[in-house]
Amino acid sequence: MAEVLKKGAPEPVETKDVREALKAKEVKENANAERAQSSEKTKADMEKYALNKSVSPKEPSLVVFNNDGGAVASHKPVKKQIQFADEKQEFSRFPTKTGRRSLSRSISQSSTDSYSSAASYTDSSDDETSPRDKQQTNSKNSSDFCVKNIKQAEFGRREIEIAEQEMSALVALRKRAQGEKPLAGAKVVGCTHITAQTAVLIETLGALGAQCRWAACNIYSTQNEVAAALAEAGFAVFAWKGESEDDFWWCIDCCVNMNGWQANMILDDGGDLTHWVYKKYPNVFKKIRGIVEESVTGVHRLYQLSKAGKLCVPAMNVNDSVTKQKFDNLYCCRESILDGLKRTTDVMFGGKQVVICGYGEVGKGCCAALKALGAIVYVTEIDPICALQACMDGFRVMKLNEVVRQGDLIITCTGNKNVVTREQLDRMKNGCIICNMGHSNTEIDVASLRTPELTWERVRSQVDHVIWPDGKRVVLLAEGRLLNLSCSTVPTFVLSITATTQALALIELYNAPEGRYKQDVYLLPKKMDEYVASLHLPTFDAHLTELTDDQAKYLGLNKNGPFKPNYYRY
Repeated sequence: MAEVLKKGAPEPVETKDVREALKAKEVKENANAERAQSSEKTKADMEKYALNKSVSPKEPSLVVFNNDGGAVASHKPVKKQIQFADEKQEFSRFPTKTGRRSLSRSISQSSTDSYSSAASYTDSSDDETSPRDKQQTNSKNSSDFCVKNIKQAEFGRREIEIAEQEMSALVALRKRAQGEKPLAGAKVVGCTHITAQTAVLIETLGALGAQCRWAACNIYSTQNEVAAALAEAGFAVFAWKGESEDDFWWCIDCCVNMNGWQANMILDDGGDLTHWVYKKYPNVFKKIRGIVEESVTGVHRLYQLSKAGKLCVPAMNVNDSVTKQKFDNLYCCRESILDGLKRTTDVMFGGKQVVICGYGEVGKGCCAALKALGAIVYVTEIDPICALQACMDGFRVMKLNEVVRQGDLIITCTGNKNVVTREQLDRMKNGCIICNMGHSNTEIDVASLRTPELTWERVRSQVDHVIWPDGKRVVLLAEGRLLNLSCSTVPTFVLSITATTQALALIELYNAPEGRYKQDVYLLPKKMDEYVASLHLPTFDAHLTELTDDQAKYLGLNKNGPFKPNYYRY
């Protein structure tokens, strides 16, 4: 017993367990305290970041930017991907105008470098060098072209292939006639919008035997990738989106003034090419075998030349053919007006007061589209017949001066000049949107807005705010040029109808026997109009009823047409 007492009694088991439990509790409390301290430090760091304070270089960033430019939280230490304000990086500064444009372009551009139609109406290349200053060649080693970037050709070819699917009638005409080569020997100089749809027309003319040189009729409507695809295919194309006025005329001259090559046919849209050849190259103009014109502006110029006795070649007025007027002008504009306005302004049409200047086929299409979406539409007209049509269709016909103060949106589509004057622009309400659906940029007096007292502010591609001294803003689209082709796209199927009409008009004028057409302006033969329409009917699986011999005799018609006289109004 004494020995046991000398060694000491063994420690009770329960006392040992209690001590270990107390020790574990102490360790746990210390750990919690450390985590709380770390949390407070992290919170303080995040507050510093939010206030744009400096962050210790040793601290891992808690904010990571993903590939889309968005911010996501990260709980893992990562390599620092950005530097903050105290490290003097431009990322955290407010960007300059150039910086904003570049940043916007880099964010919006597809990571797959796709040059789709939508991309064509934004900047598709960071290269600001003028195409005139570049030395480019295609895969065939040819440099007889001037486009934005020949490397975009592959993407342009995809656009053209998509367009061909909706232009089956024009492709069918190409297949039927390419064996005969009805345009063999034809040297066609063209000036139209250069889009995927017109590219199908140009390649069709080439397949039918024509040699083609092409420029753009509008400085904003060219699809750069399509122009590149045409250049790669061997066509002499001189066009790019965003040309200056000087570039515009230089491109036309490059098409006309080519050593060893002289045009004998003209396909024009607006009359600028015809005017240039007439003024600058009168000897070439006299040798032209025919002119095909598709716009009201260009047709007006041709009739002026004819009236003055200065038109020395036959010309075909495609604009007033039924297949152009009733389909391209009406149905095309009915859809594309909305597309152009939505892309540029994001405006809601319901309840808006809209003024349409002109109630021709283009005006009718615009009115129908905007009325269907709930807009309150007014019409201005000089022609009593068109004015009466507008009234019968349920629109108020008024003078522009009577409604200019209340209009939310004003659209010109007359083909005239100074339809909207500076005085009327001064009276418009703040935020009024103004645009043009006519071919020429003369309808809105844009030149009068370029004065020192007015400020121009570019807010996005093809959208300018014109600011008055009192702070009033008017939203001007495409600088008064054609809205749909400058700011959006147009329905491919409708353009197939127009392109087929143009191709047949060229074939008719080039192959017509001497004496059939004199030095004057002609409408497309009715039989040809009907043929164009018939080529497009299979798309809808439409089946025409055929006249019996007795019925044809009763009406005094040929069973195969034409079915209407030239004076008939559809």
